Amino acid sequence: MTGERALSFVDTNVLVYAFDRRSSPKKRVAQRLMNKLMEEDRLRMSTQVLQELFVTLTRKVSQVCTSEEALAVLENLAAWPLMVVDYAAIRATVGLADQAKLSFRGALVVVAAARRESRCASATAPRKP
Repeated sequence: MTGERALSFVDTNVLVYAFDRRSSPKKRVAQRLMNKLMEEDRLRMSTQVLQELFVTLTRKVSQVCTSEEALAVLENLAAWPLMVVDYAAIRATVGLADQAKLSFRGALVVVAAARRESRCASATAPRKP
């Protein structure tokens, strides 16, 4: 495996910055990261991340998207390998959250990354809300 690049499991915050309508330094950094991960075929995410992105883009950013606009973003992202959040992932998340003292959301991102690819590297560290 020498020379191979690790896959990168992207957190919702990276995607929100990348697709936010406002221009900012964080947006430029997130877009560069996303472009690099796509060019190198290393981008990975979960259905949880897509759900959170939709809600954030349509309700929480200062310049919200329409549902159609947000769905177009999700449609493009869904072309990349996704980890589907199922009950087994939720159970594993509860255990990890208790053991590691993480928020449920943060633990689910970690579980999804671990399940999607054993070589996955997280693009952001989980944090408590």
